Amino acid sequence: MSGKWRWNTAQFAERKWWQNYLKHKDVKEYLIWKKNYWQNLLDTCLKHIQISPNDSVLDAGCGPAGMFMLFDQHETVAFDPLIDSYEIDLPHFTKSMYPKVKFIKSGLEEFSIDEKFNVIFCMNAINHVHDIHLSYDKLFAHAAKNGFIIITIDAHNHSFFKHLFRLVPGDVLHPHQFDLEEYKKLMTDRGCEIIATEHLKHEFFFDHYMLIGKMK
Repeated sequence: MSGKWRWNTAQFAERKWWQNYLKHKDVKEYLIWKKNYWQNLLDTCLKHIQISPNDSVLDAGCGPAGMFMLFDQHETVAFDPLIDSYEIDLPHFTKSMYPKVKFIKSGLEEFSIDEKFNVIFCMNAINHVHDIHLSYDKLFAHAAKNGFIIITIDAHNHSFFKHLFRLVPGDVLHPHQFDLEEYKKLMTDRGCEIIATEHLKHEFFFDHYMLIGKMK
């Protein structure tokens, strides 16, 4: 089964997932809840790193309610391949809600901007991409020296299911299937020191982690 087919299927499923997930959620209540959710994760990050008001921020694979919600007063760029679709599909997101955030329609593989960022967030997005190795290359190419990269991922707990899901699309939203050590290696191979690993949630197939890295 080709990687491109998996990615296209995942993108279609992602768009439908957001439509179904938000269709009965009050806009104001959801945005308050989501902002509090990100604030809790940011508070965990701030145990390990410092973010100043002058730091530039990149929100990679931001979705319709990403980390950009907390950084709308920073120099912030947020991008997602479905960003225009979210604005059409969902009353919970319009670009005008965040006038200081620069939104770009792009996948990670195609993303290119003449700027490096002090803080890069890629929250539960990296295993949705088509070419994961190119996506990591792009992500790290936009990190400033001594900049921080924060990535959240669903990592396999069991080798058997990891290899099974690679053969059969048992998890259609995630075209890539890795365990925690493999995700760490994708960062360290690109000159990043992992300064913290936060275990966010436990489930049978996957555990949810936040990896916090610093560029050398």
